[in-house]
Amino acid sequence: MTVHAVTDATFEQEVLRAELPVLVDLYADWCQPCKAMAPILDQLSLELAGKVKFVKIDIEKSPMVAQTFKVTNIPMLVVFAQGQVANHHVGAADKNALLALLEPVLPRDASELKPLELQQLITQGRAVPVDLRDANSYKRFHIPTAIHLASEELVTRAQELQPVDGRIRVLYGRSGDIGKESAASLAEKGIQVGFLAGGFLNWEGEGLEVERGNRS
Repeated sequence: MTVHAVTDATFEQEVLRAELPVLVDLYADWCQPCKAMAPILDQLSLELAGKVKFVKIDIEKSPMVAQTFKVTNIPMLVVFAQGQVANHHVGAADKNALLALLEPVLPRDASELKPLELQQLITQGRAVPVDLRDANSYKRFHIPTAIHLASEELVTRAQELQPVDGRIRVLYGRSGDIGKESAASLAEKGIQVGFLAGGFLNWEGEGLEVERGNRS
């Protein structure tokens, strides 16, 4: 069993005293949305093994816990970190929604930069954003000071991303996946770069400045 069952009697030890962040699934056997989510939680518990602990609590068999959380609708998901509630969600959730729920407590990749962190490095002259999107998207709008290097050119132009001037190159695409995957691929070749969490969409979502036009 990948998602461990917890009861009123074991809640404190298994959740509040846990060393890892904990995702608590409050459910009942008669709840169909709960049953539909179970395989997703099982899959995530395997993918995030060693990073997040997954437990489930039957609210009918553990009324004290249910009362503590004032459960009126299920499924109800509660994220704990160091014994404190860090996030919660009521209702069914797909895999992406669950990952978003857990994102604040997941250990970060050493190469990952949040939009505000990247903005600060750019202001300090310590980072060069590298736009991996297509040329037209780059021409419309891009992060200030960004250079363009289409993702399909990474293999042949990888050496250009070496931080020879002391400024880290930070990759970003439209969303976060391409930047993260490209950074990991380059790391295997001995080229250390950063990547922007959430990509250009996340940068825009934070309301940060964008630039128009080409940059050599």
